[in-house]
Amino acid sequence: MGVGLFVGAAALTAQPKVVKINAMKANDYGIRYVLPKTMLQINIEYNEVRQKAGVYARYASRYLGISESEIVAEDRIFYTLEKITMTETYMPDKGQSYVVLFNKPKNTAPFVCLTEDGLLCAINAEYEMPQSAITEAVTTTTSKKEPSVQSIFTEEYLRAGSVGKMAEIAAKNLYAVRESRQDLLTGETENVPKDGAAMKLILDNLNVQEKQWTELFTGTTQISAMRRQLLVEPEAEVRQAILFRFSKYAGVVDADDLSGTPIYWSLTDLKTVETNAVGVPNSPQLSDCLVYNNPGKATVEIFYDAQPVFSKTIDITQFGVKEMLTPSLFESKKEAVKIYFYPHLGAIRQITQ
Repeated sequence: MGVGLFVGAAALTAQPKVVKINAMKANDYGIRYVLPKTMLQINIEYNEVRQKAGVYARYASRYLGISESEIVAEDRIFYTLEKITMTETYMPDKGQSYVVLFNKPKNTAPFVCLTEDGLLCAINAEYEMPQSAITEAVTTTTSKKEPSVQSIFTEEYLRAGSVGKMAEIAAKNLYAVRESRQDLLTGETENVPKDGAAMKLILDNLNVQEKQWTELFTGTTQISAMRRQLLVEPEAEVRQAILFRFSKYAGVVDADDLSGTPIYWSLTDLKTVETNAVGVPNSPQLSDCLVYNNPGKATVEIFYDAQPVFSKTIDITQFGVKEMLTPSLFESKKEAVKIYFYPHLGAIRQITQ
């Protein structure tokens, strides 16, 4: 398949702190760092729908003129897929750890700024980490607590001797609520509120009562927004592979769970980096060189029901090459050379002097 897939809530890259390390005798003038690898965070937004049938559903047509298509006939829970997006993030590649030495006689006394997990930020320059574009969205939903449905029941309703009779009285009370609201709005009631706030309070209460009486017939539907993240490690190109599955009855499920509809994805290497570029040979003499990433580019596409739902072109280190700077770059000059990096890519952003 060409990927490593971590199913579950993805651990988002937290805003890293930057530490400054000086090359000095105590560390043998060597500073260890690690290069990152690109990770793909799949963001899945879907709804959980909980429906509860009305206790008088079979009387909805008789007393309220409501068709069967407008009522909840049975209790059920199901899920609807709303949106799929992808965000590129990164992870330190423990297999790409290097030590750069600054022990040449002509070297300036350099320092290196690294993230806490060892990613390159800058050499001979102070570095402030920009605000990460990868943040975890936390949605808080608040709702006003409505009175219990029992609070609207009248004595006549509670004394009814059968379900049919209770449904008839419930319908009568619903129409009475609607009539009271209409009289209030048209001023045809004796007790008209003296101010707007009192009017609103009474109307709100009547609206709640209407809703509760109506739901005894139509049932209720509660929709909860859900969110899942999958963290994918791309290792090679992918052609229409199953990323995960989505089930109407279980939501997001694993790629091998046949209860769900497959969501496919493709990852295409755009070949933006020359394959014959000078890379990093496997030599221990490179310890006094600086190794960095020259990332490639790739296109990520996601498909649902054979239709594309997401497409994006991204920088990806796995489709690039490792390159190096020789230590002569840091030899004593009028002013020390400063190098700025993209920490999430391990790539050089700028070299100044």
